[in-house]
Amino acid sequence: MNWLSKLAPPGVKNIFTKKDTPDNLWIKCPKSGEMVFSADLPSMLHVTPAGHHMRIGPELRFQYTFDDGEYTAVPIPAVALDPLKFRDDKKYTDRLKAARTKTGDDDVMSIGVGNIHGNQTVVLVQNFAFMGGSLGMAAGEGFITAANYAVDHNLPLIIFTAAGGARMQEGALSLMQMPRTTIAVQALRDASLPYIVVLCDPTTGGVTASYAMLGDIHLAEPGALICFAGPRVIEETIREKLPQGFQRAEFLEEKGMVDRVVARKDMRETLANILSVLMKTQTAA
Repeated sequence: MNWLSKLAPPGVKNIFTKKDTPDNLWIKCPKSGEMVFSADLPSMLHVTPAGHHMRIGPELRFQYTFDDGEYTAVPIPAVALDPLKFRDDKKYTDRLKAARTKTGDDDVMSIGVGNIHGNQTVVLVQNFAFMGGSLGMAAGEGFITAANYAVDHNLPLIIFTAAGGARMQEGALSLMQMPRTTIAVQALRDASLPYIVVLCDPTTGGVTASYAMLGDIHLAEPGALICFAGPRVIEETIREKLPQGFQRAEFLEEKGMVDRVVARKDMRETLANILSVLMKTQTAA
């Protein structure tokens, strides 16, 4: 206790108590370094003034994609939580528990069914905030559930991908989801149903090597990192400097790997136009 505290009358100290400022009141734009007021982000669809498309979760993605933000959630069957009893510096079950607390989701995939300018569609969203969007058994089950729902109800399937690769805590079981999801994509093709992929930042590893690159049409958000191995790994392997913007959405559009780079504000209209052509329906005004 300092000398001022001894002299100050009771109650005076409380008048000058320091108030805590929320840590997330301002967000720094990674592209420009500009500080953006968090309360302004929803009205900007979580895109900074400099054009940086921030990573968003399933709830916001559904809200920005479906008409009036209205949709019906489709449950995903449960899978074994920790088949390998994996542990590094933490138990795998503890990591799952922390991710579920952080995101409010059971796992990385979320399914919604709703209208996009009047076109009823199944939308699957991969949440990077849940353990880096890693592909595991639950993610594979989510993809297959969405594909089966689309086939059963004769609806197109759209997926927003965002992943750091396969989930190492599930070993070979995570890698098995690559052929499983590929078979599900083939089922959509056999039913003559559109499968549209929207590549978000980042889409990498086994996800890029499987269902993320099997779409009938590939769209991407501006600046999204899309690759198998990241730029740093490639540079260290070949010991050469990579071209500017290498593996970003615009670079891949130029090389023909992505059909079109679409800003978030234009995504719903773009998807609606594509669906109206592929499903031979008239897009609602």
